Amino acid sequence: MVRKARIRLTSTDYGKLEEVCEELRSIAQKTGVKINGPVPLPTKRLRVPVLKAPSGEGTATWDRWEMRIHKRLIDIDSEERVMRRIMRIRVPEEVHVTIELI
Repeated sequence: MVRKARIRLTSTDYGKLEEVCEELRSIAQKTGVKINGPVPLPTKRLRVPVLKAPSGEGTATWDRWEMRIHKRLIDIDSEERVMRRIMRIRVPEEVHVTIELI
């Protein structure tokens, strides 16, 4: 039985998240291991309404700021040579990676 590695990727920058997913997919294709994903998980939306007037006086106009956290899930066979190549990937600061062996 082959163990699997579950890779969770989270980021606020959608483009960089997709770049890392493509890199993982290309590693799997080159080495010939089975890969499931990237599966898009629900995007978390953090909303902050802020009163525009600095003093609090005047009209009640609001700015609505939002930060979106995008998530992807990838299951890949955890052969030693594949895991070594995955560990050497350059991951941007905005992308957070967790790897769990299952």
